[in-house]
Amino acid sequence: MINRYTKLLEIVNENKRIEVSKLSELLNVSQVTIRKDLGALEEKGLLKREHGYAVMTSSDDINSRLAFNYDIKRKIAQLASKLVNDGETVMIESGSSCALLAEELAYNKKDITVITNSTFIANYIREGNAKVVLLGGDYQPESQVSVGPLTRKCVKDFFVDKLFIGTDGYNSKIGFTGKNLMRTETVKAMAESSNKIIILTESSKFSERGVVSQFKAEEISYLFTDTNIPEDVLESLKKEKVDVQMVSVE
Repeated sequence: MINRYTKLLEIVNENKRIEVSKLSELLNVSQVTIRKDLGALEEKGLLKREHGYAVMTSSDDINSRLAFNYDIKRKIAQLASKLVNDGETVMIESGSSCALLAEELAYNKKDITVITNSTFIANYIREGNAKVVLLGGDYQPESQVSVGPLTRKCVKDFFVDKLFIGTDGYNSKIGFTGKNLMRTETVKAMAESSNKIIILTESSKFSERGVVSQFKAEEISYLFTDTNIPEDVLESLKKEKVDVQMVSVE
């Protein structure tokens, strides 16, 4: 079923809007099955249903980013979840791969506490078994996160072993980068309250570069990505003693 969900998301993402009957034909399953699948995916916020159609959400919306490369992101999240033990408290910043990691922990681990500044993640795992501590602050609706001085003040009350984050780009000279100054400052504050910084990202991010310096490679303990990571990037990260864990893109 997971494979069918992935294929369905890929088709809807490519077409933006497509008939249920066409999806039934392409995936060789009944329209009843397609409607059930669409209902499950809509419940997760990955798409919308409209009068016999499946519709992708806005490209600027985190739901749409979650649907893009969904299969790879889920594999990355599943691999990263192995770092977390039952009974552990972790911090998770916003991002599509991080949301899937939070889901893995909430549904497949025991007695997990997730500290996050993401209202999206808090809502995404609301029916799971994890306890959620939601950090307050200035709300950014496009990414559904809290940022700013209040968030940075809140996070000082905690200390965890692991902080999981995403990234917007990488440069071998600068390191990892972000696109939003306030969000990047918040992530840095969260890092001060953690022992290890762990990045989850698809390899496509290594061809991009944000405008704000996030972390130097030497500050990162683990990087979870896929096997399409450029060889030169992989070598530069290994030189900085980053433990790079990869999932297959096949």
